[in-house]
Amino acid sequence: MINHHGPNNRARRVALLAVAGLVLALGGAACGNQTADESARGGNASGATKPKQPTGVGVEPQQFTPVVASTIGPETGPARGTDGRYHVAYELLLTNAKAVPATIQRIVVLDEADRGRVITRFQGDRLVQNMTTLAPRPVENTTIEPDGSRLLFVDLSFDSRDDVPETLIHRFRLLGAANPGSTEPTPLTYTITPFDIGALRPVVVGPPLKGDGWVAFNACCDLRFAHRGAVQSVNGGLFNSQRFAIDYMRLDDSGHFVTGDVTDPDNWTQYGSEVIAAANGTVVSTANDLPNQVPGSLPDPASFDTIESVDGNHVIMKLRNGVYAFYAHLQMGSVVVEPGDKVKRGDKLGLLGNTGNTSAPHLHFQIMSGPEAVASDALPFVVDSFGYEGQVPLELALASDDLTEDFGEDRLPEPEPREKELPLNLAIVGFPDD
Repeated sequence: MINHHGPNNRARRVALLAVAGLVLALGGAACGNQTADESARGGNASGATKPKQPTGVGVEPQQFTPVVASTIGPETGPARGTDGRYHVAYELLLTNAKAVPATIQRIVVLDEADRGRVITRFQGDRLVQNMTTLAPRPVENTTIEPDGSRLLFVDLSFDSRDDVPETLIHRFRLLGAANPGSTEPTPLTYTITPFDIGALRPVVVGPPLKGDGWVAFNACCDLRFAHRGAVQSVNGGLFNSQRFAIDYMRLDDSGHFVTGDVTDPDNWTQYGSEVIAAANGTVVSTANDLPNQVPGSLPDPASFDTIESVDGNHVIMKLRNGVYAFYAHLQMGSVVVEPGDKVKRGDKLGLLGNTGNTSAPHLHFQIMSGPEAVASDALPFVVDSFGYEGQVPLELALASDDLTEDFGEDRLPEPEPREKELPLNLAIVGFPDD
């Protein structure tokens, strides 16, 4: 059930959706209560942002920059998590555009308006751990071969919304080609790639499920779990539609996801749960005829001949302002909506299943900038109201081989009411039953 694939292969992952799993080789808004100011504005994301002109915001004075950087996706913004902090997550695409190998020594993330304010540093082991190839595979060092590229995963958190800069910028220290005629690496320092993060507000959504005991597996922002590193090359661009995605699995009263034979989907607590619309919207895409997978391991990657089959049975809804909600892995024959249907928040969409690229029954839920489950960019979102019930212990989740343990040992005796927060990785949350 826990699988050894994902961006760094450094930890085991649970119930993986392989639209994270088009890493196959390796392995919602409450519109009735939502104002335009509260919802993010999307649109189909391009592969990476266009860099701003360097004068005034980038390199001063102008110089050759052997390693160039752009962001995956054009925009993001902070979302308050269940830890009370404001989280910003994005990726940098790093490319060595010269004929001499380039070794990244340090990348410092700065407040563009106050470049003396260091937001975070990547160097040493941390730089290696947050960097992958585009495959994605882990790296052993930070040297980028000529014409080669790498991904750097950036995860920031802030005490308050007021602490979040309007724009970030990135200072590089490296050994690389100082000019087009260089034959040996030279020490270089430069500041590039401004990225606006202060204006985008998270989409406010309702719950996609009912009842208590729901665990946010593979949720923001732990790179050791599947969704965070799920950058895909599709439709001619690079996208991470799953940056903030959640795989919802449910604990029973004894703290278990499954009792008995793990290969029988009926033995999983969450199997067959009603999946509901997290927002008013219009259905744009569905699938309803794919069979269940056998829980316990991921299916053969060769069995998926289309991106849509990887998603399993699913529903994609258009909300407003270019925002879309995606619900995946539903039971065959359970989807009760069709493209073109107008749906209200709380309406039934289908039943939680185990279809597509998945190793255990769960609901994969994400908010994104376009109607394609993979070829869209993730948008940060928060749930308008829910009960926070505690956390699944991290080490227990990482060490489990089959998810048969008691995962409820740190569950709170009474849920804490929360508003407009993003359930972070392994948070246990509860939603209204009605």
